[in-house]
Amino acid sequence: MVKGATRLTEIAIFRHDGAQVVDAFHSLLNPDCAIPPFISHLTGITNALVADAPAFGEIAYEVQAITQNAVFVAHNVHFDFGFLRKEFGWLGLEYHRPLLCTVQLSRKILPGFPSYSLGKLCHSLDIPLTGRHRAKGDAAATVKLFEKLLQNDHRGLIPRRVPSPDLV
Repeated sequence: MVKGATRLTEIAIFRHDGAQVVDAFHSLLNPDCAIPPFISHLTGITNALVADAPAFGEIAYEVQAITQNAVFVAHNVHFDFGFLRKEFGWLGLEYHRPLLCTVQLSRKILPGFPSYSLGKLCHSLDIPLTGRHRAKGDAAATVKLFEKLLQNDHRGLIPRRVPSPDLV
């Protein structure tokens, strides 16, 4: 147990080959510590909901496998990636992946929006966002946003040799 640490309570990964989703993984996670009330209110994930869920260590191999040789793509990528790196670090493992941030890419490829938060950007672009602040809902919306960015990247800002971005 890691006392006083903020831990993952849910993870969702969509592996994308640049054209479509080719694999997916989702799980609630038992953080082995109390979930702060703010997080429970925001996500709807309670201590009771994750009581029988696996700990991160039980699914770490699956996360490594589905993200192997892939680019880690997320909305505000350093936030999500930081949590994963911490979880792997607590297991004594290093976790490195190339990163792409859909916030930064959106500002460059789709300029002029008043907000680049995931919810507001998805609303502006008519991207469905169900399950807001839940891993699977946010990751699924990020997949659709990433696909829109790929379609509109006329300046080549997204490396075309993106082997298979995963969205967490």
